Parts: sequence; C-alpha cells; structure tokens
Amino acid sequence: MAQSDVKTQLLAAIKPHVAFDGWGPEAFAAAVSEADVPPEVARAACPRGAVDLAVAYHEAGDAAMEAALADMALGEMRFRDRVAAAVMARLAAVDDPELVRRGMTLFALPHHAAEGAALLWGTADRIWTALGDTSRDVNWYTKRATLSGVYGSTVLYWLGDHSPDHADTRAFLDRRIEDVMRFEKLKAGLRDNALFSGLMAGPLRVLDRVRAPEAAPRTGMPGRWSGR
Repeated sequence: MAQSDVKTQLLAAIKPHVAFDGWGPEAFAAAVSEADVPPEVARAACPRGAVDLAVAYHEAGDAAMEAALADMALGEMRFRDRVAAAVMARLAAVDDPELVRRGMTLFALPHHAAEGAALLWGTADRIWTALGDTSRDVNWYTKRATLSGVYGSTVLYWLGDHSPDHADTRAFLDRRIEDVMRFEKLKAGLRDNALFSGLMAGPLRVLDRVRAPEAAPRTGMPGRWSGR
C-alpha cells in the first residue's frame, strides 16, 4: 500500500480522537490500532506520528478549498470578494473546528511554530495562485504575508463564532480585507516613489534568492490587490 494511502487511512481514523487527546501520541496509537495498520508501516508513512497527520489535515483542507474555488464563477466577482470567497471556502473545508483548535495548540509549540507559520503561508499562497495572481516583484511577498495575517485572525474569530452561517465571521473578514485595501493604497504611493524603490532594490534581491526557484519573479507588471 502506498504511503499516501496509509496516511489517508490514519487521518480518517485519528479525527475522532483528536478532540480528546489532541494531535498527540495517544491519538496516533489509537488511529493505528483502529485502521489496522502495522505500526512499522504507520511510522514509515508518518515518522513524526500525529504531527504528520496534522499537517496532512491542513493540506487536505487547502486542496478542498481549491476544488471549491474551481467551481465558483470568480470572474463575476469583485476581486476583494474573490479573496473573501476563498477564505470562507477554506473555512468550509473544516469538518470539525476542534481539529483546527487542537492544531493551533500543536503549532503554537516552539518546536512546531515554524512549520505552523509555513502552513499558514502555504494556504495564502494557494489562495493567490487559485485566484490567478500574476505579481512578480515585492507584491508576491507582501500579498501572501498580508493574507496570512487576514486568514489567521479570521480563523481565530471563526472558532468562537456561533452566528447563523458564520455571518459574523464574514463581516469580520470583510473588515480585515478593507484594512488591506487601505494598506495597498499606501504601498502603491510608495512604489511610485523613486527613493523608496531604490532602497528596496537590495532587499528584493535577497528575497529572490530565498524564494523557490520555480516561483522566482520574472519580468512583467506587478500585481496587487484590487480596490474594486
């Protein structure tokens, strides 16, 4: 059996235990037993145990969001509404908020914090990619950084939201996006400033070395959040 299939089996089996034991060794042991997967096979698929399943759960939510966006008529929406629709689609992909709450506890631990931040960045990147982002300069970084902040704060609000159809969460999200719109207007003014552009030339070259080669900026017009 392929490791991906094993991980899928274990992920389905661990979910009922996460609410009580978190993404920890007890929950992982229960999942291995209930999925009837040999322990050595389970460890080969998930060397870090439940941590690997927590990562798989997050990435499965990202994939479900991408599938939902593919079925939406995004071209008929204002750009800010596309972003909001993507964030709400990502939240809708969660089958149990407690799994997210326990995941946030896990990735808040110092030795997992960097991976938690990377997962959050990955979600923002997948949203922008799904929405057809064409930015090629500093916008590539700032758009993902700002959306990571918007998404992270919205998740925290959503976890405590009991309004019908999460209407309060959508209103909260709209306010966060409006804040980003104001930031983008300021950034657009700075980008047209010759002094600021000169100061940013060095840092941008450093960022380009860090950025994944396949995503390296190419020539073209920079993209940005649309205020429409």
